Amino acid sequence: FTLIEMLVALSVFSLAVLALLNLSGENARTATLVHEQVLAGVVADNRAVEALLMPMADLAAANVGVEEAGGAPWRWSRTLADTSDPAIVRVDVQVRHPDAPQVLAHLSVFRSRQ
Repeated sequence: FTLIEMLVALSVFSLAVLALLNLSGENARTATLVHEQVLAGVVADNRAVEALLMPMADLAAANVGVEEAGGAPWRWSRTLADTSDPAIVRVDVQVRHPDAPQVLAHLSVFRSRQ
């Protein structure tokens, strides 16, 4: 092999290594995001079940809070919305990481007004 061929082969190999390193970094970032979304989903599920079980008067009063899941605090908010059926109300739950405005989990459930 000539020196030029070796340099070309080495540059192609280095580009492949750089691509694999970039892929590894993206994979780690995606894994972190998925982990946060799963924990936020667990918090949203907990708040939705609580909304289905608690009395309507208490449900209307408690609409924001912080819950710990996976060793981290999660900020949740719960809103009530009317539906076309006056006997049913929609409960929307949103969960965010305390340091970020981005909603990581959103869940809607329906329940009776009684």
